[in-house]
Amino acid sequence: MTHDDQLLMVLANARVIFFDFDGPVCDVFAGLPAPQVAKQLSALLASHGPAAAKAHDTDDPIEVVRIAYEASPELGQEVEQALMAAEVEAVAAAGPPTPGAVEALQAANSSGKAVAIVSNNSAECVQHFIETHGLGDYIVKVIGRPAAQPHLMKPNPFPLITAAELMHTDVTNCTLIGDSLTDIQAAHAAGATVIGYANKPRKAELFAEAQADAITDDMQTIAHALTMA
Repeated sequence: MTHDDQLLMVLANARVIFFDFDGPVCDVFAGLPAPQVAKQLSALLASHGPAAAKAHDTDDPIEVVRIAYEASPELGQEVEQALMAAEVEAVAAAGPPTPGAVEALQAANSSGKAVAIVSNNSAECVQHFIETHGLGDYIVKVIGRPAAQPHLMKPNPFPLITAAELMHTDVTNCTLIGDSLTDIQAAHAAGATVIGYANKPRKAELFAEAQADAITDDMQTIAHALTMA
């Protein structure tokens, strides 16, 4: 079976499609680089010894939030609020949606498949981007980062199971389009199918090793497959 055949089969069998946000829909930190945001957040941990050292070693803003919550709930909430503000600023500077994303959302809508965004980014930044770019008609629900509960973010299956409940369907009827190993892991843990969006070199190989149900490097290909599903 070719990659295109696999993609078509996965999409045809899905009643609901979950889009991860950062990657498949928006390059969140294109205008405000993630390492810069991580550095800003890490500064909030400056007086917290081991936590500050761990935060200094990562360029992932969401990982800084995890580290902050490990230090204390209060510090975690402070850093998470700062990240949410930075994410809203970032999506305002991110530019247009990922090439092919709008077409994929439109094609899902036209094919009668409901769409939800399931993201480790804040729901606030996702909503801001959706409203700015007029995508609201294509998206039924937005499930963002679980507030004050970083352990429930993907790769935990919790966001996908929650999304399926909100969409009034079983999670096994859903497929997730995601660009990270955590997306693949979360979908497998939830019992959903998963399409790996390999938007960087070597991701296709990693997703194949992680047994993604289908892999593509182009959101436009997903749009095309949806018109045939």
